[in-house]
Formats: sequence, structure tokens, C-alpha cells
Amino acid sequence: MPTVTHILFDCDNTLVLSEDLAFDACAQVMNRVLEAHGVPDRYTGPQLIQDFVGMNFRGMLQALAQTRSLTITPEDEEKYVKEEEDQVIATLLDKAQPCDGCSPELQRLYEEGKYGLAVVSSSALRRVEASVEKVGHDVYFPRGHIFSAATSLPTPTSKPDPAIYKHALEVLGKRPEECVAVEDSKSGTLSAVRAGIPVMGYVGSYVPEKQAEMKQALLAVGAKNVMTDWSEFREKLSEFEEDDAAGKL
Repeated sequence: MPTVTHILFDCDNTLVLSEDLAFDACAQVMNRVLEAHGVPDRYTGPQLIQDFVGMNFRGMLQALAQTRSLTITPEDEEKYVKEEEDQVIATLLDKAQPCDGCSPELQRLYEEGKYGLAVVSSSALRRVEASVEKVGHDVYFPRGHIFSAATSLPTPTSKPDPAIYKHALEVLGKRPEECVAVEDSKSGTLSAVRAGIPVMGYVGSYVPEKQAEMKQALLAVGAKNVMTDWSEFREKLSEFEEDDAAGKL
């Protein structure tokens, strides 16, 4: 059986506390879309998170168009995607912080050199790169090891589509069982699971009263285990290594 050699991290609210910031900025653009189509309703950042967590903005637009019966032309979609990307990036470069306890663990992984490290995200590549650079994580993920469902694929998509994980595997030259994905959302977990990659869930970025619910949700869609805090990372990773040694991955 192959040995686990690579760890593939989601970015938003897994490595970087970006979801709240990004969704607040995103809501401003989404509300301009609604206004342009004569829809009186307006979103707040938390409402967007509730409806669209784990999706990139293109996926949100397409879901919004379907549920609201809106006609958004390809040209307008590209305009809105670029507008949202610029607004979110400006916000992240100003305010983004790493997830609590994440940076020391990444440093330890980097120094040990046992695993290859990569980021696999639904978000646009410029946004992901801005996030990891802002919090000082760019040293851990060399150029070419950050993958974006919105940017890296011939046809943009969003998790839970497994396309971005399959693309990352192809570029890295890895089989699914040689990797472990770390994900905080149901859509991200499903994306990795559908690509055949074992998943470690992470719920530390959720408010405490939401963590138990999300843990069960991630396990229900295929995560092998779930950590609440980055201090649990090694313990949870060892479970994958034990399964690897036993030929269960």
C-alpha cells in the first residue's frame, strides 16, 4: 500500500480565518447583483455563510440565479466575479489572521520535511495567495502547490465538485490514498471524499456551540476524524498513518 506523503489543506477557516471577512465583503457585491435584478432582499455576511459556505463566488452566483430565477449573462458573471475577488482580497490583506494554533503546526511540518504540503481551495487563486501571504504561510506552500477550483481548472468549478482535488493529485503525481485532506466544510469534505482522498475534518473556526453539530456533519459526509483544535492535529494524523500501516487506506 502507498504511504501517506502529502497533506492537502483547505484555506478558508482551515488555515486562515477568512470566511467572516470574505463573506462580509462578498455580501456587498451579492447585494448589488440583487439590486441590479430588481430583487428587494439583501444578504448579510452571516446569511451568506449559512446559505453558501464552502462555495466560491461563481458557485454562489450560479446557485442564486437558479433559486431566484435570475438571468445572469456570462459577461456579467465575469464582471461580478472580478469585482468580488478584488473587494475580498483588499479586506483580507487588511484584516486576515491565521487559524488559532495553525502556524506552529505548519512550521513543524515544514521543518520535519516528511510530508509535501499543498492548498486546495474553491476560492480564486489570487485570493488564496493573498490570504496565505498575509498570515505568513506562503513559505510552506511553494508556487504550484496552491490549487484553486475557481482559477486552476480549464472550466471553473467549486467544491463539492471533486475536480480540483483530482487536478491537484494529477499535478502532484499522487494517488488519493497517498494524501490526507484537511477540510472545515461539508462541501469541501465531499469534494475530497469524491476524489477518493481520506479527510480530516476541522471545526475550530466555528463558534463553540456549533462545533459538535459540524463535527457530526463532517463525519456524516465521509471525514475519517475531526479535530476541534490544531493541538489535536498530530493525534488525528496518526490515525491515518495507522490505517496506512494496516493497509486500510
